[in-house]
Amino acid sequence: MTAKLARYGVMGYPVSHSRSPIIHRLFALQTGQKIQYELLQVSPEKLEAAIRQFQRTGGMGLNITVPHKSEVCKLVDYTSERAATAGAVNTLSFKSGQIYGDNTDGVGLLRDLAVNLGIAIEGANILILGAGGATRGIVGPLLEMQPASLLIANRSLSKAQALADHFSHSGPVSACGFNVVPVSTTYDLVINATSAGLKGDSPPYPAAAISDATICYDLSYGLSPTPFSIWAREAGAARSIMGWGMLVEQAAESFNIWRGVRPDTAPVLKQMSISA
Repeated sequence: MTAKLARYGVMGYPVSHSRSPIIHRLFALQTGQKIQYELLQVSPEKLEAAIRQFQRTGGMGLNITVPHKSEVCKLVDYTSERAATAGAVNTLSFKSGQIYGDNTDGVGLLRDLAVNLGIAIEGANILILGAGGATRGIVGPLLEMQPASLLIANRSLSKAQALADHFSHSGPVSACGFNVVPVSTTYDLVINATSAGLKGDSPPYPAAAISDATICYDLSYGLSPTPFSIWAREAGAARSIMGWGMLVEQAAESFNIWRGVRPDTAPVLKQMSISA
């Protein structure tokens, strides 16, 4: 008799672009784990019902993506320290009728930047575009690496300021609107954490703030360059990188939480023919 596969999935809106099922299938093959991983497109008003149903029907874990990472915090019974600090959850585990929430975005980004790409964060001037759940997950870990400054720019200044205030005890973080990004600062790293790439456009960002030493990193990813990635190259950035590496690294952390084994990410990045 064939053993029943452990069920996992990714829940978001939209979610059809996600490559998470491929990544987790490769992780499972590499580590000998018997799992299935599903794409679950769920609109915000149906989020709680969909999570409860997945839990009730024997699901063991979920990745949570745009736009649910902040809202899902209300549904968990236990929250990890890094998820609590972020105020956002991207990994759910279901155990003994309880929901455990964690956030692997920050560690995933740092591993890609430091290990895969060799990018130094200490002493860097960092600009993050967007103030949603993705930004919440990465600000804390980035500040732990002691950058010189971290500026959060957002269409709504109040949302960016609230996020900067939330992390003000952790390091030099500030906020501004998209239209008033200071161009007197030379930014070493610009991170696009908006969902603009998914919608086919890029946020209003002054090209004058990009120098030939600036590394631009898009948390979004695609089989072809994202609008932000193209814009960054045209603006003269030193490097323009899509978030494939972060996607794989945060997935490895989730897989480890669920299965107790950490996959080797290097062959998975290579097998997917992803290059930074």
